[in-house]
Parts: sequence; structure tokens; C-alpha cells
Amino acid sequence: ADRLRIHLPQGTMALGRDHDRATALATVPVALVIALTLGPWPGVGAVLGCLIGGYWLSPDLDTHCRALKRWGPLRLIWAPYRWLIPHRSLWSHGPLLGTTTRLLLLGGWLALATAALPTVSPIDLWSTLEAWGRSNPTLLIAGLLGIEVSCWLHLILDGDPLPAEWHRRRRRR
Repeated sequence: ADRLRIHLPQGTMALGRDHDRATALATVPVALVIALTLGPWPGVGAVLGCLIGGYWLSPDLDTHCRALKRWGPLRLIWAPYRWLIPHRSLWSHGPLLGTTTRLLLLGGWLALATAALPTVSPIDLWSTLEAWGRSNPTLLIAGLLGIEVSCWLHLILDGDPLPAEWHRRRRRR
């Protein structure tokens, strides 16, 4: 039971293990809500999205975090993200925008990797992914929703769901 508890002293951000536990626990309600509203396969897609988002596509990829370490030697693909994006900025921790930034960077690396392979072209890969998305829109949306849920969960656990820049902009007005 203690392994399932998330310990957060008031006014502090969650540790990596707390984010991991919360991600694991969040998969149950995410699965139930999506499965009951969109069907069982989208429920599975949302759970996978939530796990991938929480364990490998964390907003904290710009720091030395558990998610970055899980990439092993491939963690180098996140170097531009770490160098160019300040921690807790709109581009890393912003709802929708942070998730989109990470997915676009990952997609860019995937396109570069396929361009280096003589058997697969980035255009063919994009065409295949686009065709799959068109034939499985509910599953695609559920998976992306799961990734975004994990991002929101991360922000809430950090104690403030808004990126630091939003507070600075609000104070200037």
C-alpha cells in the first residue's frame, strides 16, 4: 500500500517516483472513462498513451529525469529539447503545446532515421501513418488524449498546472 502512496510535502514538486506512481494509478480511471465512452480498444489506446506520455514523454525531458534515462543511449535525441527549451516553460510544460513540441521533435527524429534507411522513405512512413490515422481516428485520438492526460497529471503533481511564463505574463498586466 505504501508503494501506491504519493508523498508530497506542501509547496514542493513531485519526485520522479511520484510521477511514475501517479502515471501507473491514472491508467485505471483513464481506461474506464475512455473505454466506457469510446469503446474498449480506444481505452487500451488511451492507457498506452498515458503510460508512454508519463514514462517516456515527460515534460521534464529537459532535465536529468527518469524519463530521459529510460531512453538509454537514445536519450541524445532529446538534447535539442534540453538546450533550447527552459524548464517549466510554455514549450515544455504548456498544456497541449508542450506535448505537441515533444511529439514533433520525436517525429522529426523518426523522419531523419527513416531518411537514413534505404528501405524506408519518410514519405512512405508518413503515408502509412496517415492512412492508419484515417482508418483508426478514435484510437489515434484516444492515444493522444492519454499522452496529454499524463502531461496534465505531471503538471498537477508539480503543484501548479500553469507554466512559469503564464504567471509572469499575468503579473505584467
